[in-house]
Amino acid sequence: MIILGLVLLVVGWLTGIGLLVTVGIIVLIIGAALMIAGSVGRPVGGRRHYY
Repeated sequence: MIILGLVLLVVGWLTGIGLLVTVGIIVLIIGAALMIAGSVGRPVGGRRHYY
């Protein structure tokens, strides 16, 4: 999800589409939150690790 967020951010900035930038930021934040929650050992969505 982090990589998807970064790709959406870059594509949004290069094409000038504000919606892609906004969605990219949201996906990036969600991916970072899932990564942090998974790395501290807390199960995320039934999985101990989230990759």
